[in-house]
Amino acid sequence: MDLNADLGEGFGTWRLGDDEALLDLITSANVACGFHAGDAPTIRRVCATAAQRGVAIGAQVGYRDLAGFGRRAIAYEFAELRDEVLYQLGALNAFCRAYRTGVRYLKPHGALYHAAAGEEMPAAAIVAAVDDFDRDLPLLCPPGSVLAQLAQGAGMRVVAEGFADRNYLPNGRLVPRTSADALVTDLQEVANRAVRMATERAVIAVDGSTIPCVVESICLHGDSPGAVAAAKLVRAALIDAGVTPTAFS
Repeated sequence: MDLNADLGEGFGTWRLGDDEALLDLITSANVACGFHAGDAPTIRRVCATAAQRGVAIGAQVGYRDLAGFGRRAIAYEFAELRDEVLYQLGALNAFCRAYRTGVRYLKPHGALYHAAAGEEMPAAAIVAAVDDFDRDLPLLCPPGSVLAQLAQGAGMRVVAEGFADRNYLPNGRLVPRTSADALVTDLQEVANRAVRMATERAVIAVDGSTIPCVVESICLHGDSPGAVAAAKLVRAALIDAGVTPTAFS
């Protein structure tokens, strides 16, 4: 099972999360590409450390929205969104090349992640950008989402992901961040949920029902409280359950 986390989300003198510590625990790093977070020195630092530690580097592409951390809905035309996603892929890949590696996958961030999960236009724009960049590049996204369906239809590899530190609705979607119960804050429960995803291919929804969660990668948010402690617990719990943390790409 792959363990991914959002990294490189600082900007200028502002830092968010402990990238160094998380890179010792995860197998794939979703690196902010400068639009919702991140800047050139931050991207370089994360790429250098990830390459040194053998962690797969993925492009976490988002809306051009530093002030809103990419979590606000923005209206785009298809071509503009396609080109902004391609721009972000190219920026990250330049820093990857400096450390003899490359972008290994793409994952949308925030509002773009949710828009592409349920709407055809943003999903199609992402697929078009990947087609321009490298159509062999895997896309990390929710199972059964519109993005997953369009990418699979285009012959691209889709990697389904689940969230150990986010609550789920009975329909399989994430509880919106505007809700008080969006996050799972009990760290042991985060670890338990990760093990259930890896071994039972299921997750417990907020209403107590068990829903399918067939995934290849589990996300741990690097900006969540106790992110490093949660990652340590999750990694140890998976290993104890006989699951080896391994990058999918």
